[in-house]
Amino acid sequence: MQDTKRLSRLTAILLQLQTKRVSNASELAEKFSVSKRTIYRDIKALEQAGVPICTEEGKGYSLVEGYTIPPVMFTESEANALITAQRLILQNKDSSFIKEYTEAINKVKSVLKNHTKDKANLLSDRIQFRYNLENDKTSNYLSTLQLAITNNFLCKIEYSTLETHTITQRKIEPFALYSTQENWLLIAFCRLRNEFRAFRLDKIQKLEVLNQSFDSHDMTLQEYFEECKRKYLESLLSPDKPLT
Repeated sequence: MQDTKRLSRLTAILLQLQTKRVSNASELAEKFSVSKRTIYRDIKALEQAGVPICTEEGKGYSLVEGYTIPPVMFTESEANALITAQRLILQNKDSSFIKEYTEAINKVKSVLKNHTKDKANLLSDRIQFRYNLENDKTSNYLSTLQLAITNNFLCKIEYSTLETHTITQRKIEPFALYSTQENWLLIAFCRLRNEFRAFRLDKIQKLEVLNQSFDSHDMTLQEYFEECKRKYLESLLSPDKPLT
């Protein structure tokens, strides 16, 4: 029983290393509810089994670039969770997001056992989310902006303002994305206004990714929201001061 439990943990550690670029011993120990000493032994066991693990001093463990393991097999419950997420995403208002997720989920389905695949398809027909029933698609930029965020690509947009519907051209440094049930919003540093702004994707009339990069912003998304909250509270105390 103990050997089976350890084998299961070794497999899970290997999957974690393939999923995340770097994982440290403390993180792995917490995830699998074992001591760091146990993790050290597990990593050594994987190395002895021929898994090419790199140890980055002060950072953690990673797999050698290019090393992959065979496709994982999903349990029925895991497959059901993915199918449920697919039904939710199909109601999303961004066309590019739906396209990319559908292609990804098709690859996942390809590794399911036939009986699990049949059950997953049955579940797919019997789940529905009761919003955006008209299947409105209001944007097609989410996938492009995701790449711009992860690669620090400068973008140029034509944006229709909410108040006056005036079209303005701006160069922006994409920072983060968040979603409401109605719209996706992009947080970006706007070089026209020289500050961070939130842009609704459905109001972006044209998007161009430029052949230029920008330096990463030394700020977390949570810090951005806290700054917005601070400015909002300041505006309540000083009504004459404009909120940007």
